[in-house]
Amino acid sequence: SFLNNGVKMPVLGLGTAGAEGKRCVAAVREALRVGYRLIDTASAYGNEKDVGTAVRGSGISREDLFVTSKVRNGDQGYESTLRAAGESLRRLCMDYLDLYLIHWPVPEKRFQTWRAMVKLLESGKARAIGVSNFMAGHLEELARENAIAPGVNQIELSPFLRQGEAVAYSRRHGIQVEAYSPLTRGRRLKDPTIGAIAEKLGRSPAQVLIRWSLQNAFVAIPKSVVAERIRENADVFDWEL
Repeated sequence: SFLNNGVKMPVLGLGTAGAEGKRCVAAVREALRVGYRLIDTASAYGNEKDVGTAVRGSGISREDLFVTSKVRNGDQGYESTLRAAGESLRRLCMDYLDLYLIHWPVPEKRFQTWRAMVKLLESGKARAIGVSNFMAGHLEELARENAIAPGVNQIELSPFLRQGEAVAYSRRHGIQVEAYSPLTRGRRLKDPTIGAIAEKLGRSPAQVLIRWSLQNAFVAIPKSVVAERIRENADVFDWEL
């Protein structure tokens, strides 16, 4: 997928929320080994160091990877966002991020935070910038204050949570929608409709949910620390719903 500033972003990645230490390193290594190139982390996850370790040990050159991190709520504001980005890069042992996101739309702070994001983009510390958990109203507000639009809006999305307004606004304004928790945090994997579709296609319910995201032109970042599931979640490109 090409973002609105021409940067190319993989359509499938590994989410790492909730994974730390050796489990995180192993999950990222396995994902990179089987072909994932987008890895999504955040300072709030406490695992940037682990992601950096896995990336450095992968033998894959940095320019072939797409690494996302996010500024946590407590670090929002102009100077503190610039500082937080520097700290994220130090923990990752990287010179730049492919995508840096505002993790949540914190009241009072988000416009100052966005100014800092633009500065990071201009200085090359981030190749693309965006937001997470922003609804249509938040995006509208940001657009009124700023010339530079987010490249990405990362929101929770699945067939059970459509976020119609946020998706429609993002599409109208050239903002790539990225789906986190596309597997419904495992809550709907036993849904009978999803099960029936999976059975008919000879696929797993998780694969059906990820494929739904891809066919809706969302970037999907399913989370798993289980090697077999990481592989299964990537087997979503040579068939259709």
